[in-house]
Amino acid sequence: MSVPVRFARGAAAARGPSARRRRVEPVFYFFLLPTLVLFTALVTAPAAVGIFYSFTDYVGFGDWSFTGLTNYVALFSDPSVLSAYEFTIGLALVTVVVAQVAALALAIGLTGRIRFRAALRTVFVIPMVISGIVVAYVFSYLFSNTLPSVAGALGLHPLEQSVLGNPHLAWVAIALVSAWQTIPGALLIYIAGLLSIPGELYEAAALDGASAWRRFRSVTLPLISGFVLINTVLGLKGYLNAFDVIVALTDGGPGTSTTSVAMAIFTGYTGGDYAYQMADATVFFVLTVVVSLLQLMATRGRGLRL
Repeated sequence: MSVPVRFARGAAAARGPSARRRRVEPVFYFFLLPTLVLFTALVTAPAAVGIFYSFTDYVGFGDWSFTGLTNYVALFSDPSVLSAYEFTIGLALVTVVVAQVAALALAIGLTGRIRFRAALRTVFVIPMVISGIVVAYVFSYLFSNTLPSVAGALGLHPLEQSVLGNPHLAWVAIALVSAWQTIPGALLIYIAGLLSIPGELYEAAALDGASAWRRFRSVTLPLISGFVLINTVLGLKGYLNAFDVIVALTDGGPGTSTTSVAMAIFTGYTGGDYAYQMADATVFFVLTVVVSLLQLMATRGRGLRL
């Protein structure tokens, strides 16, 4: 055994098990405690109270009594609730695909050898700093006035009426606006991922005669798969909570064709149906937890932590 190795082992033995443990400075607890108290008081405790009342007939004030699973049984047999979940999940799946494809295409273009790359990146990031409700109101005017006028001039008769008033097309407008607002965030993550790929890999692939599509499929996509996963998970979780864009564009209409789960819960809660909507919120919370668990399972082994 060499002298340095014996010395290292001797020093470790002299320090003992307690010394080898990583010591946590008390100041960290000082900063953690206020945050923990506030999070418990403002998030955890209200959530626990809401779950408790979901098993009652509480209307938001006055007396109440336990009803067991009555609210949950009624929830899963309510066509309007099932329709809201169907719309929300469908919207989230469609929008996340549109947003990720567009963001990745823009990221590839903005990391290429083009002029004014920095200025263009700034322009494409602007939607991220604008309020969602403002963006939605602007697009509401475009869909209700500008688009029908342009469609009428071009002879596109199906689009002469506002798509927001069409129960079969209103969700398309919501998906486009939601994607437009969230593309900048995904774009920044993709740019970071693309810039982390060594240029030598592309040079070697080009020397081997690989086409641009083959380089993208065999080099780019595998190396940014972790970034694709991050954007997909974050986007899906965000679209499941869609609210402000829908309120500004359609307010859940026409009829209830674009009513999301978040809108249904809020509308029912303000209408005095407290316990029933708490049951709906609990089910929605479980759905979000399942998505988060799937995220953790998908990122395990990739060195990713969200």
